[in-house]
Amino acid sequence: MSEKHDIKPGQSLELLKELHILTRDGKLNQDSRRKLKQVNHLYQFIEPLLKEIQLDHTGITLADHGAGKSYLGFILYDLFFKYQDDGSHIYGIETREELVQKSRALAQKLQFPGMTFLNLSVADSIYSDSLPETIDIVTALHACNTATDDAILFALKKKARFIVLVPCCQAEVAAVLRKNKAAALASNSISELWRHPLHTREFGSLATNALRCLQLEAHGYQVTVTELVGWEHSMKNELIVASYKDLPRRRPSERLHELLNSLGLTEMNTRFFTP
Repeated sequence: MSEKHDIKPGQSLELLKELHILTRDGKLNQDSRRKLKQVNHLYQFIEPLLKEIQLDHTGITLADHGAGKSYLGFILYDLFFKYQDDGSHIYGIETREELVQKSRALAQKLQFPGMTFLNLSVADSIYSDSLPETIDIVTALHACNTATDDAILFALKKKARFIVLVPCCQAEVAAVLRKNKAAALASNSISELWRHPLHTREFGSLATNALRCLQLEAHGYQVTVTELVGWEHSMKNELIVASYKDLPRRRPSERLHELLNSLGLTEMNTRFFTP
């Protein structure tokens, strides 16, 4: 496939070079072509959400948690936001100060004024005065361990219309399963699903995401779970997209608490809180 088919119309070649997706002479190698396809594929999921928000109001706000080098934020701004000129804004939230500084410098160099980068943890960003009271769309890609849950809390507090998650490193539930394993094995056979250490980790990851989906549904969101095609090199390729529809909350809330009880995770009620 020729390189012109990998790069979207209007996509900034200078940005792709700065992100090291393109070489300085404008070429794509195999690794960078795969990276570009991954980011553009994710953009295809998010673009319709942005357009749906536009039908309601201008001036879209998006918060990207665990932004890292802000690949997603820059690609979104380049392909969508830079054409709006309506006060739309992307907030990149990252704990590593050196990455925040680099992203700020790059946004200034590319003249992307609608981008702000904050040196904050996801948890601290929930109450930060540097962010608006409401956010239209919240993304968290590979935000490690409880940062994904903090991003969900952030989205709920900010009344986000859409939430896009690629969860990562779900260790907290696995740790509680491991701690309570002996008691669980003595009381029911379902605990055989996580008796072996490898299964504890894998089942913990599955259970975490199932609980997150129920929590979002218990707050009125419609949730879809799919696989990010083209991310086969990573085991963390589950994509959760939540859209606020003000759906009935009682049934998913009941199911959430039933699941926590049956798995011996009642101590995590505050983590997976419901209205």
